[in-house]
Amino acid sequence: MKLLSLLLIFPIAAFADHPSDTWEITTETGYLWNIGHNTSIDYEIVPTQLTFRTPAQLFWWEGEDGARLIVRGRYSLMMEYFTVGPETGYLGISGAPSVEYWFPGSTTSAFFSIGGGLGLTDSTRVPGGQGQDFTLNWFANLGLRQELTECLSLLGGAYFVHHSNGGQTSPNPGIDALGFTVGLGYRF
Repeated sequence: MKLLSLLLIFPIAAFADHPSDTWEITTETGYLWNIGHNTSIDYEIVPTQLTFRTPAQLFWWEGEDGARLIVRGRYSLMMEYFTVGPETGYLGISGAPSVEYWFPGSTTSAFFSIGGGLGLTDSTRVPGGQGQDFTLNWFANLGLRQELTECLSLLGGAYFVHHSNGGQTSPNPGIDALGFTVGLGYRF
């Protein structure tokens, strides 16, 4: 009976009055370059994320013209390919609040997220590399979303990620990488 209830709820969510009142799944990819001094290795990374955003959890402000400032949950599966560096990949999870400003008309939004999580990489003994497989991650994402249809959107923005082994090795190398991401979103 609960499954039937859920199946009935999700199609109704697609017809919500505002895009931020629905669930959203996005897939994003891009390119990042090492910017920090935590390692002597000039890492280059192709980040790919599968992200779920919840319906709006907190309304900070809603204007008479339809503009909104909201907060909702953001949970991601992080899959990264290292094009330059001794490791070849990273698999992790992360979570954060997604602060979003929806412009009047409800088809364009600016978003900002800052959060973190954990994951695994295929570490090596190369000096300056991660030193162990278990890593922590921290990220910041600033971008724009444009609704293309009632259910599809295009996203793009700046993306920063930090990988650290949490001080588990000495020396304690880390990765600070900055670049861009682009992606598609689907609301349901």
